[in-house]
Formats: sequence, C-alpha cells, structure tokens
Amino acid sequence: MRTSAWVLLLMTLTYTSSFMDRTVLSIIQNPIKQELQLSDTQLGILGGFAFAIFYSTLGIPVARLAERVDRRWLIAASLTIWSVATAASGLARGFASLFALRVAVGVGEAGASPPAHSLITDFFPPHRRGTAFSIYSLGVSAGVLIGSIAGGYVAQTYGWRITFLVFGIPGIALAILIPLTIREPRRGRLDLGAGNDTLPSLQDVLHRFRNKRALFHCVAGASIAAFGSYSIIAFSTPFFIRAHGASLAEAGIFLGLTSGVSAGIGTFLSGVITDRASRRDVRWAVWIPATGLILAAPLYVIGFLAPTKPAAMMILLVPPALQYLYLGPTMGLMHNLVTPRMRATATALLYLTVNLFGAGFGPPIAGFLSDRIASASFANGGYADRCRILSAADQACLSASATGVRWALVLITAAFIWASVHYLIAARTLRSDLGEDS
Repeated sequence: MRTSAWVLLLMTLTYTSSFMDRTVLSIIQNPIKQELQLSDTQLGILGGFAFAIFYSTLGIPVARLAERVDRRWLIAASLTIWSVATAASGLARGFASLFALRVAVGVGEAGASPPAHSLITDFFPPHRRGTAFSIYSLGVSAGVLIGSIAGGYVAQTYGWRITFLVFGIPGIALAILIPLTIREPRRGRLDLGAGNDTLPSLQDVLHRFRNKRALFHCVAGASIAAFGSYSIIAFSTPFFIRAHGASLAEAGIFLGLTSGVSAGIGTFLSGVITDRASRRDVRWAVWIPATGLILAAPLYVIGFLAPTKPAAMMILLVPPALQYLYLGPTMGLMHNLVTPRMRATATALLYLTVNLFGAGFGPPIAGFLSDRIASASFANGGYADRCRILSAADQACLSASATGVRWALVLITAAFIWASVHYLIAARTLRSDLGEDS
C-alpha cells in the first residue's frame, strides 16, 4: 500500500474511533437517563459541553505543540487518553462522575485532529486535498455508523456500562500502530515555495483568518452547521424511541443509516465533486456546501414531523447526504488558504469554533428546548418531577417527551439555512483570497 494511502487510512480510523466514542453516548442516553435519573438538559450537557469545553480550548496549545514535535506520538498519546476515559465511563455512578469522564474524553481528543490534518497535507498535494479530507471526514460517518449499530446492539444485550468498556478498546490498538508504521515527513514538502524554518505565531495565524474573508465565513458556516449536526445526532435516538416506539437497537441502526451511511455518501462525494468542479471555478467549493445545507433543512423538518415511523425513516435518510457536503471542501480550502506551518493551528481554530459552538452548545440547547416544550405540553404541570424517570407505562410523560424532542429538532434545523448564508458570502472573496484573478 502506498504510504500516503496508509497514512490517510490510519488517520481516518483515528477520526472514526473518536466519533464512535462520542456517538455511543447518544445511543445509550435513554437507559442512562432512567438509571441515573437525568433530564434532557443534563444529557445534552454530557453529550455537548462536557466534551467540548476542553476539546475545543486545548486544541490550540496542542496544535502549537504539533507544529514543533513528532505528530505521530502526539496522536498516539491522545488516543490512549480518550480510549481509557471512554472505557472508564462505564463505572460512572451519577451525573458528576460521568461529566468528569466525558471531560477526559474531550481532553484526549483535543490532541488528535490538529496533528492529523497537518500530517495529511504533507502526504497529499493541494489539488488532491479536497478528496483526501473528504475521505478523512468519513471518520465522522463511520464512527456514527459503528457507534450507532454496534452501540445499540451491545447496550441492548449487555447494558450501557459494558458498552462503554467495549468502545474504549479500538483506540488502544491504533495508539500502538500509528508510531510503529508511519514516518514523520518534512513539513510543507508538497507545497511549492513553502518554507519550513519559520514557525508563525498564533497572532500570525489569527491575522490570516481575519484577512482571508472566505476562510472566516467557511469556518463560521461549518461551526453553525455543526450546531445542527451534533444536536440531531444527540437526539435522533431518543426521538425515534419516544415519538415512534422504536427499540434501542432499532433506533441505533437507523441513526447508523442516516448519520453513518447517508452522511458518509455526502461527505465522500463532497470532496470528489468539488475537486473536479473547482478546476472550472474555485467557488464551487463553497457553492456546493451552501446548496446542500439549504436543501437539507426542509427535508429534516418534513421527516421529524412525519406521522409514522416508516415515513420518518424514509424521509430522514436523504438530508444527511446533502447536509454533509460541506465537510471535505471546508477542510481542503482551509489548508490551501494557510501556510504549511500554520496548518495544525488553523485546524485547532476551526475545531475550536466548530466544537465549542456546535458540539458544546448544540446538544445542551436542543435538550433545553426539549425539556421546555415537553413541560409546556404536559397537561397538568409538574413534568420535571413526574417524568424524570421515563416509564413505558406513563403515557402522559411519554407523549410530552416525544413532543418536546420532536419540536426541538425541528427548530434546530434552522441552523443549516444560517450556515448556508456564510458559504454564499465566502464565494464573494474566495478567488482573490486564493490569489486568483477576480
């Protein structure tokens, strides 16, 4: 196997492992909610803010370190930390202990993506990076697919605590394999005219983001799109269980098909299509994401409001493929708009906004909306006290909770329209920002 293909495979598997560990929490939310007696707001905090606060903020110092040190060992250390924390999550006894362990998962994952992005750009030339990062981004879909289907099955068969333990194992194997099979390359070796000696300061990187308006709006669009994406992933399983009576395994399979298979198709095609279309006009790299996001929003609304489970499942298979058309092009453009020694730091800044705003605030806000709407629809009041433990026999609580999560997800889809506006604005300056004639 060619070295570049092997590096891309290992980095994609690393990204897959990270999303497996994130997704499995959303799959087993209902049994955790029942055993630990948590609200949807608390579930949203565990799936969002607890993970994102350190994942986002530690990314920048880790990225600065990645500009200086061997990137392979940094990735391996990060894998070890988050995998052990995931396995230990099965020992949690309440909200506080599970919160602390999810923070540890975020701390570990903070050290993976910046050096991984930087490595990939040193194995793929500029005209192939859109495709390379689309393949890398398949880690999101693959992680969600495996986390959903395998997580649903293991949780239904062995319980949510064993599920965490099982999902902590793959990362350890990758942590051993990466430094043993990859050699650290010279930075910027595939960029014409790129220097290797000068390390730009953080201020230099921030200045680049301010001056390249297209880059700023791509990051803004990706962050807002992630707000909707993380919210939907976090609450799709509770939606199907509460609104349509799906089993845990059934809901997991469906989330795998939507956020795994369908999103994976869109993610892969985004890089292939934009790499080809951009040869005629580079603005296709932002026009395609904008179009996908605009089309995804109304389809999500129709799917969440569908009256039957088969109709909802059929409709909701489509929008993820359109929604995730933004991933590969955004990453490829970002790395083409910064210098080689800025790439790990630029990645950290992208992930700071994507995860702090998207993962950090998306699920908690969706959970808050779900609780508030459910409480408002509960006929006699007292929803929080009576319905803290969702019992299948309590139809009033189930109905209110289904209404809450359904309309919370409907409201969240507005984020995709907002995100598309930023990509359309980016098209106005993209050619000049890349040094092309306008």
